[in-house]
Amino acid sequence: DSRFKVDGDGTLKLKRGVTLHNGHKEFYVSTQSMGKKITVPVRVLHEARHGHHHNNHHHEMTTQPQVYDCLSLPVLNFPKSSGGLKRRKRDWVIPPINFPENSRGPFPKDMVQIRSSVDKEVRVQYSITGPGADQPPVGLFTVDRNSGVLYVTQPLDREKKDKYTVRFLLAHAIAVGAGVAEDPMEIIVKVIDMNDNKPVFTQDPFTGTVAEVSQPGDEVMRVTATDADEEGSANSDVRYTIISQEPPLPSPDMFVINSVTGGIRVNAPGLDREKIPKYTLAIQAADMEGNGLNSLGKAIITVTDSNDNAPQFVTPSYTVSIPENKVDALVVKMPVTDGDEPHSSAWSTTYKIVDGDPQGLFSVSTGPSKLEGIIMTAKPLDFEKNNKYTLLVTVQNEVPFAISLPTSTATVVVNVEDVNEAPVFTPVEKIIRKPEDLPVDSDLVLYTATDPDTARSQKVTYKIPNDLAGWLSINKDTGLIKVKSLMDRESTFVQDNKYSVLVLGIDNDEIPATGTGTLIIELEDVNDNPPTIDERMIKVCNKESSPQLLSVTDKDGAGFTAPYTVQLQGSSLSNWTARMNDTKTGIILTLKTVLDSGDYTVVLRVSDNQGLHQDSTIQASVCDCKGADVQCAGKAVAGFGLSSILGILGAVLLLLCNVWSMLPCSCCAPVLSLLLLMFLRKRGGEKKEPLLQEDDVRDNIYYYDEEGGGEDDQDFDLSVLHRGLDNRPDVFRNDIAPTMARPEYRPRPANPADIGNFIDDNLKAADNDPTAPPYDSLLVFDYEGGGSEAGSLSSLNSSNSGDDQDYDLLQEWGPRFKKLSDMYGGGED
Repeated sequence: DSRFKVDGDGTLKLKRGVTLHNGHKEFYVSTQSMGKKITVPVRVLHEARHGHHHNNHHHEMTTQPQVYDCLSLPVLNFPKSSGGLKRRKRDWVIPPINFPENSRGPFPKDMVQIRSSVDKEVRVQYSITGPGADQPPVGLFTVDRNSGVLYVTQPLDREKKDKYTVRFLLAHAIAVGAGVAEDPMEIIVKVIDMNDNKPVFTQDPFTGTVAEVSQPGDEVMRVTATDADEEGSANSDVRYTIISQEPPLPSPDMFVINSVTGGIRVNAPGLDREKIPKYTLAIQAADMEGNGLNSLGKAIITVTDSNDNAPQFVTPSYTVSIPENKVDALVVKMPVTDGDEPHSSAWSTTYKIVDGDPQGLFSVSTGPSKLEGIIMTAKPLDFEKNNKYTLLVTVQNEVPFAISLPTSTATVVVNVEDVNEAPVFTPVEKIIRKPEDLPVDSDLVLYTATDPDTARSQKVTYKIPNDLAGWLSINKDTGLIKVKSLMDRESTFVQDNKYSVLVLGIDNDEIPATGTGTLIIELEDVNDNPPTIDERMIKVCNKESSPQLLSVTDKDGAGFTAPYTVQLQGSSLSNWTARMNDTKTGIILTLKTVLDSGDYTVVLRVSDNQGLHQDSTIQASVCDCKGADVQCAGKAVAGFGLSSILGILGAVLLLLCNVWSMLPCSCCAPVLSLLLLMFLRKRGGEKKEPLLQEDDVRDNIYYYDEEGGGEDDQDFDLSVLHRGLDNRPDVFRNDIAPTMARPEYRPRPANPADIGNFIDDNLKAADNDPTAPPYDSLLVFDYEGGGSEAGSLSSLNSSNSGDDQDYDLLQEWGPRFKKLSDMYGGGED
């Protein structure tokens, strides 16, 4: 029968579907071994199987291959192999046993009979071992010891275990009294699947989204269900259908499902989130290709917003006025509306100026509400260039339109208001180069500003507010800057050879506007500073003295400094030698004669490479020592000379003579005479070089800081001066300190030779210091007090009537006091 086939291992199979008209089919299976043919009879029977579809119960007869009727078991007789073989062959060849799950019994139910090929020759007994026998699940299978019939004791469940091969199930044929008749053989029991499991959805409900502008055929989502029955069989072949749609609008078939894959697609146009934001589909999953067991589930589809509503300006046109020259000034706010989902990308707006602003003077941005366009000035507007702008603005969403929609526009007319603008210097920072010794009243530069208010007739005046050095003056009408006082490149007000001043240009509007420019003067150096010696005092030994290295400094630039030359002046020539070092930048001063210890003056004339020179005075202390170890001792004690010490000792002795009565006063006289003699002797023995020679010029500074008067000046009462203010506590000082920068004052120099420049520079700085009181503000002196104890000139006149000579003294004090003398002097007035 070509509908059946048998494999080499004895397994019988169906090649295609077969219908057994008589309910069974019988045939023989033959095998040939060692030239001997053996034939075995086989019977194939129908088995009733049950299924359910749409709750209707019916029977379906299906041919199951390899299912043996337990009442008519096949008997497999495989005799022993020929004894001529040297290697022992197995006598049993058992194909897998297929048994349906969920059998209803009765149990135990026979499955198959196993017979030995030698059971006619000897008595054989059968037993089994392994999983399902004497191993878990124990007792599932049993065997008749004498007949070899294999039984199952309870229903099998393929979903729990589809075959019993994990542990071997063996049958032994033991010849009674003859030991083992056959080797153990393996039996495989395969559990045949029955449709006993409904499909199960992997989730419930399923959720998905669909854009409202989706077209028919666009996939929305996919639903899936699983079936626990045998994979690949009809029992697990699941098919899907849509049972219902809620709401059924705008049509009941808005979606369609692929019955095999479960993919849900759009079936009809008309999705609109603003009308129906959500759909609920009832889905059925059924096995047996949709005709078997079934389950129900849900699919919830949310319609997402698409940009199918264009934003619209609330007002299509605006007219505003903006002052000129303002940056980031608010021009206008333009609200819009949008019908899409709030706070989504299809609802949020963006704006663009498409016409009327070729120079980019305006900027437009989205307001915090996302439904508002804000126009600002990006650059200063100039009334004199253009006093009116007409802007065309468009609005769109953050994402493109999903369908073709018109773009809303708005027109903004901007009128520019004229304001008084400050004069403008050209250039804002002007740099000139001038020599530092330019004569006073010389012209430096014409630095002017133009008034951008061309529509107004205004005059510009000029002013220099912060000439810290006081070197410059400016013509207030023309802007011509001149030299007011000599400039100095070496001044502390000059940085990197540059002196900077701020120039103001002020128009004459009702509310004046002020423009600023900066003038930078690069000062060219001239040789106007002679070199000076840094050291002012030195100490040397009078015997074998070491040379002294003196440093030379020149404030001028490199072209007017080294190499230097030096010459000794006056009496210094006889006792000292001076020469320049190898680099011509320092002086080597050496004592060439032995001098008595004391202070000496050395005058050195140092010249630069252009011959400009200055005499510098060095105070040399000559000590009684030798070599480089300079030690000066015995000159003074705590700042007092020997004569001062002797005078103090004499005063002490005189005091003791007067206090101690035990010593007569006559004894003090010889002591005082002795001290006086020693003092005169000491003074007479000092023969030093005069401290100041006739040709010696010293740069010494003397401090006269005692400006007080006599004792009569110390007796005064300040309370009289305060009584006026005490009577009027509301009188206060109302001058206001300015907020501008304080000028930089030159620090006190270490070299006394620079004290003149130090005083001049700081006097100029103080004269131009706007932060030094009294401040340039309105002061009110409205009350001077009353009841002064000093009286007045009129009271003085009345108290001294007839004594005109007191007022005549005022005539000696000048013209102003002479007038007072005439008023209060002689005469009836």
